[in-house]
Amino acid sequence: MAVEIRVPVMGESVSEGNISQWLKKPGEMVAVDEPLVEIETDKVAVEVPSPVAGVLVEILAQEGDTVEIDALLATIDETGTASVAQAAPKTDNASSSVSAPKIAEQPGAQETKASPAARKHAADNNIDVANVAGSGRDGRVMKPDVLSAVEKIASGTTPSPAVTPVAQNSASRPEAAREDRVKMTRLRATIAKRLKDAQNTAAILTTFNEVDLGEIMALRSTMKDEFEKRHGARLGFMGFFVKAAIAALREIPAVNAEIEGQEIVYKNYYNIGVAVGTPQGLVVPVLRDADKMTLGDVENTIAAYGRAARDGKLSIADMQGGTFTISNGGVYGSLMSTPIINPPQSAILGMHKIQQRPMAVNGQVEIRPMMYLALSYDHRIIDGKEAVTFLVRMKDMLEDPRRMLLDL
Repeated sequence: MAVEIRVPVMGESVSEGNISQWLKKPGEMVAVDEPLVEIETDKVAVEVPSPVAGVLVEILAQEGDTVEIDALLATIDETGTASVAQAAPKTDNASSSVSAPKIAEQPGAQETKASPAARKHAADNNIDVANVAGSGRDGRVMKPDVLSAVEKIASGTTPSPAVTPVAQNSASRPEAAREDRVKMTRLRATIAKRLKDAQNTAAILTTFNEVDLGEIMALRSTMKDEFEKRHGARLGFMGFFVKAAIAALREIPAVNAEIEGQEIVYKNYYNIGVAVGTPQGLVVPVLRDADKMTLGDVENTIAAYGRAARDGKLSIADMQGGTFTISNGGVYGSLMSTPIINPPQSAILGMHKIQQRPMAVNGQVEIRPMMYLALSYDHRIIDGKEAVTFLVRMKDMLEDPRRMLLDL
């Protein structure tokens, strides 16, 4: 019996995606819930599992194709057995394939074992996983192995793999031969569009303040071991910033609101997005009802999201419904920046590098651990006074963490 495999519903507001990579070939046996294909949407890469056990008979959508929800992807024969001479997938001259170049298979050669995340990252960088040394079980190629290979190629320590040919319209430029052209991934293209839309739609303004993190650093130094033992998570800075932001959002509700048509929608809940950088681009998983989380809950959830982002396992649901976003450029060494809001949200907080600076404290000059904070906001809904008050409120609580405990 032939079972049709169709594009599943992939989340709110997601109507289509691109076929990123087929994980099985026609003629191969598949097990129930075994991943068949990766589809890259505007937000994440989604694996489509097989609903039945059987043989993959036919692939009807090729790598690079754009497919809509419920589009037919493939068929599986529940009663079939694996074919020795595996059928080739249908070809479509109008479609393009984004995959790494393959080496010729020798008689009896086995396909290189690699995780789906490793295969996707290798394909994105035009690397053949067969040429990557695997560190996983039984030599399985893992994503960090591919990342290492990319770094070696970038540093010139290994020969560069094949790259996309230079476009014809650039051939006349003298530097064209020394340039590589790589098609933007769907995620990167979506990030570019959303950021530009935000600038075109919102009246974005940024206000700054600075905060002395000496008290929080002292608290972390004293309690970090006990905290990790109790909660199973490292006591970082982000948990304190999330808690301080929620208190400030309660006081200045416009920062937690959004414009919808001719109405302002005030959110009486606090879903805090935490921006995470990945090799594919920036993603923003959401801490839902963060006001109801303990500091341990916040740190554990952030750590789990970080692991999922690195492994390409974030779901679309993980990144929906945010009301306010925090972005930490300090992990990359940024001293100051003007972050762009994440529509339809009305504000985003930028954290930065902690830097030792001379400060006047009670009439004396002291060296203190200081951080610049930046709040970018939509001036259509948030006034300057509200933005400044928000940052001052955060500064007060971060410089005296007891205020968070006592709700002051």
